[in-house]
Order: sequence, then C-alpha cells, then structure tokens
Amino acid sequence: MNTKLIFVTGGARSGKSAFALNLANSMGNRKCYLATAQALDHEMEDRIARHKAERGLDWDCVEEPLRVAEKMEGAKGRYDVILFDCLTLWVSNIMHQAPNSELPTSNLHQAVGALISACKTSGSTVIAVSNEVGLGIVPDNSLARQFRDMAGTANQLFAEAADEAYFVVSGIPMKLK
Repeated sequence: MNTKLIFVTGGARSGKSAFALNLANSMGNRKCYLATAQALDHEMEDRIARHKAERGLDWDCVEEPLRVAEKMEGAKGRYDVILFDCLTLWVSNIMHQAPNSELPTSNLHQAVGALISACKTSGSTVIAVSNEVGLGIVPDNSLARQFRDMAGTANQLFAEAADEAYFVVSGIPMKLK
C-alpha cells in the first residue's frame, strides 16, 4: 500500500470538500470517510445527510469528533483512501471539550503531531480537508481569536507534513506543493 498525505484547504463554501471527494473517488475502491462533524442542530443534520448522499454507498463512514488519530490507526491497511473531513471541526471540537480554557500550544502541537503520524502510517492515501480561517478580519473576541490561531497552526503543521497541498478558491483547486 502506498501511504500519502494530501492536504486540501480553502474558505467556507470554496469547493474544497467536493474537490477532495472527487480526488478520493479516483484513488481506489476501498474508501473511508472520517467525519468530525456533529449533528448538534437541524441544519447540521441536513448538511451531514447531504454529504452522505453525495458520497454514495461505496464508502465506509466513521464519525468521530475527537479521537481521530485513534480511528485512523484503527483503519490501518484497510483502505486505499481515507478522506478526513475536517481538521477545522476537529480543532473546534477539542476547544469545546474544555470550554473557557486556553489550550496550551504544546498540547495542540502534540495532538496534531499524533494525528499526522497516524495519517502517515495508515497505509492509505489520506486526504485531509480544512478551512482556511486566516484570510478574514481579526475576530472581535478571545475565543474566536484562539480558534483562528489554533486552526491556523494545525493547518500549517498539516501543510508542512503533506506530500501534496491544494488551496481551493471558487471551486478551482490550486496546487501548492
């Protein structure tokens, strides 16, 4: 099996998930979608249902908001491609696990490092999707700024570790590396 890490980022509604899905569909028959979203309201329930319908029935789906590295390790060698969607929600889920507390940067680096290691040793091509949150204005509150900083750090670490990286704008993917 060929292990490869591909990082796909872009703004909200940029087309990054559709690009990643099309890319993954071209990479073999044994496919897994590793989802970090949680259906906490009706809008998210509808969004998750639409994503499942878009993928079709030939995908295994693992839903895990926090223990993504463990799930990646548990899938070792079972899939040609794993689509991890998304890194940004995972960071948000980590933040909400311990509300109103600052997550030390070293803890974030450790958690992201463990996830990258699990991706790199999965025996699969892993496509990691994440929102680019650093192109807008500086948020007006501490929690939003902490999220932006954590997501930006996670994105940088994934992009650095990736074999390939893409930035998607208005549905157009640009290869960064």
